[in-house]
Parts: sequence; structure tokens; C-alpha cells
Amino acid sequence: MKAVLLDKIGSVTRNCRLPREVRLATEIECVEGSVVAVRVRSTKSTYNQLELPSGRFSQLRPGDVVAGTLGHRKALFGYSGHLPEALRPGDPINLLNLGGVLGICDSANPDLGPPFECETLGQVLHFPYLAQRIGVPAHIRQGAIPLEERLEVGAVPVVAIVGTCMNAGKTAAACALIQALTHLGYQVAAGKATGVSLRRDIHAMEDAGARQTMIFTDLGIVTTTPQDAPRAARTLLTQLAADRPDVIVLELGDGLLGLYGVDAILNDVPLRTSFGAVVMAANDPVAAWGGAQLLRERHQLEPTVVTGPATDNTAGTRLIAAETGVTGHNARTDAAGLAARVLTQLGLGAAGAPIGDARWTRG
Repeated sequence: MKAVLLDKIGSVTRNCRLPREVRLATEIECVEGSVVAVRVRSTKSTYNQLELPSGRFSQLRPGDVVAGTLGHRKALFGYSGHLPEALRPGDPINLLNLGGVLGICDSANPDLGPPFECETLGQVLHFPYLAQRIGVPAHIRQGAIPLEERLEVGAVPVVAIVGTCMNAGKTAAACALIQALTHLGYQVAAGKATGVSLRRDIHAMEDAGARQTMIFTDLGIVTTTPQDAPRAARTLLTQLAADRPDVIVLELGDGLLGLYGVDAILNDVPLRTSFGAVVMAANDPVAAWGGAQLLRERHQLEPTVVTGPATDNTAGTRLIAAETGVTGHNARTDAAGLAARVLTQLGLGAAGAPIGDARWTRG
């Protein structure tokens, strides 16, 4: 066991509340969520930052000692990597995302270049026993909210934000909707149920006006899978509904055909029936058409509205409406229209109506 001073701490470890000086063990638990320390060995000009627990981004440089978490990633527009079977001090490992997820890179997106190469230093230890120097392997389950099977949202309306793939405009749509609803006087809670650990999106939701936010990392999950995504979504919705907001906005990260469990959530009958409105973000009209087909045929869900780059001008929105029968509203240029369509679907009244007329009242 040796002491190491950390230069930077990845946001994925936030549940652990790590100090700058940690103790390391040479035996490393190779499980998702295990917290390890590494030293950065390479340099990058793109995708070269780390999100800290505060939400601030810090540029990484060769020699930086970083605390991150073992995990995997399967990103279409990012890195694809797996959890190592075994790991010892001195072994190479890659930084797979901006939140501090560490694994062995299998494939890199050309736009990002190779991932950071790091040298493994050791297993970060946690000392849970008062006045005793007995260290146990740190894991992001420390301080996490336990996963549960129950789903209790009461009468709180839920808006699900889904996308045809990564970078389709889901978070932009969530933030535009949150801001529009907040300006109308609604109290909004928001969460992200699937993806790879990174708090940037829920910070953006907070900036847009969400009074409470949560992400699956708060539940001790590094990267969601079809096996744990439904329980994560149930837990997030139950937790967010406990404070009785007027609306919950839930983003499902990745795409309808992704590997992070979006389809498993949509196939879960209690979950999908809790969605009062479904906002679909799409990059182009073909994606919008295919996404609508998937929602209808595989998941028995009707999209409420289409947004994203496919609706950047009227050519796209008219084509989508003609081919799918779904109205399009661009989150960047027509947030009011997007909110109005969602509010109408939820039965809460149209955006722009007087608050006394538009507000949903609990029974």
C-alpha cells in the first residue's frame, strides 16, 4: 500500500468523494466500477479533457496522475473498448471517455484519433472502518443510490427523449424543453438513464432550469447495458418523482439501435406506459422515418414530435410530417413549438397560455 497524490479525479468516481491523496494496492479488482489510478503517457489535441467531479473540464497532459473507473464503452461516434480481464501496476490501459472510464480500446473513431494511453498505477483503496487502516477496493457503488425494481411516479407526467443515434440532438431537445417549461412556471426534474458515465448532459439540464437532476452513475453504474438499464430507469424515475415535480424529462442516451439498453427500457411495459410523451431526435428524414417505425412496430410507442438536425429547416419538417405523420419542431429555433406539442400530449395546456390555465393540477 502506497500513497499517491492525484492530479485529476474523473467525474465517474464522484460517488466515492475521493481526496487528492489516496492509497493504492497492487492487487486490482477487474470489475466494472472499480476505481484505479493511472498515469497519462500520451498527448492529444482533440478529445483531450477530463470532466472533474465539480463538472469542470480539465486538459490532460503527459504525466498527470488520474483516478478513473474500469468499464466498457460501445460508442458509434467515440471509442469502443472492453473491461480488461486482469490488470497489474505497469500495464497499459486507455481512457475511453471524458468522464474517466478506463478500459482496453478496441476501435477508435477517426475524428477523435487514438485514445489516451495510460500506465496503471494501482487499485484505489477505501477506508470504511473508523480509526482502522483497513483498506478495501474502492468502487463507485460507495455512496450510490441502490437499484430497485419498483416504479412509482404517481401522477407526475414523464417525457422520454429518444434518439436515432448518438449526437442526434437529444440533450439539446431536453434542455430546450426544460427551459420552455420552466419559463411557463412548471417545476421540472430531469435525468439520463442510459449511456456511459459523463455528467455534462445533466449539468446542461440544470443550467436550463431543472430543479433536480440524476444520472445512472448516481446508482453505481459506469456504463448501462440491456440487463441493468430498465432497473436504472425505474430507480431514476421513482427518485425524481418523490419530490413531486410537475414534469420529469428523461433522456435515453445513445440510439434506438444502440448497445446501452434503450431498447430494453422501451420493451419494459410499466416503463413505456409511464411515458406520457416521446420526443424523438433524428439526424435526417430517413432516420426519422426509421425511428418512427421502430417505436411503433417494436415498442408499441407513438412518437409525439420529431426534433434534431432533421428539422433544421422546413424542408425536413414537411418531409417528416408527410412520411411519418409526426410533427417536427426544432429545439434550437422553435423551442416554444416543441414545448406546446409536448404539453398538449400531456394534457397540461399549450405553451404560452396563462399559467393558471396551463398548469397541471394534482388530484
